[in-house]
Amino acid sequence: MTRMPSQTSASPEPVAPAITPTRQRIVRAVLRIIGQDGIAAVTNRRIAREAGVSLGSVTYHFSSQHELLRESLLHFVREETRRFTELADAGEAEGVDIDGAAALAARVADGTAFDSEHIAPFELYIQAGRDERLREAAAECFGAYDRLAVQILTALGVPEPDRIAAHTVALVTGLQLRRLATGSPAEELTDALLLLVRGALNEDAGR
Repeated sequence: MTRMPSQTSASPEPVAPAITPTRQRIVRAVLRIIGQDGIAAVTNRRIAREAGVSLGSVTYHFSSQHELLRESLLHFVREETRRFTELADAGEAEGVDIDGAAALAARVADGTAFDSEHIAPFELYIQAGRDERLREAAAECFGAYDRLAVQILTALGVPEPDRIAAHTVALVTGLQLRRLATGSPAEELTDALLLLVRGALNEDAGR
């Protein structure tokens, strides 16, 4: 079976600038509000109450709702990609094979609670379809996930990982949305990832 070789991997995205504690509290409050009640519920007063900061602090750190939504989405994805990169690096060091990597992905998915902060990005992606100003941030987020997918697929020995990275991200995102909406089991993610990766490996072997 193909194993993830131990190697020094590149970071999937540039290091984000440090975020101040107050700014972080505001961003996380925005994510919770969106996840609980949708984007329409995001007001400066609600944010201040949820974050435990003054109203003036909200307007000082963020000049517009667009900036709030953009930074909240980017912050979530930075934290998620950092966490997943650490898992991918640990898998490489341990020489995890394809089955092990897929099982790990399912365990991570199963252990990720669909709390308000994890529901919020789906709302923000949909909002980007309505508001063109958010599309650049959404594209940056998917780009970060694509780079992480390339890192993992490369370590698993998948040829031309750039070719299927976006498909892998779309698959995971879609199945996570399905799990959120239906409560379907995380095992579906394992099966789907194995089909995708093995299919890519078999295609290369048949050339």
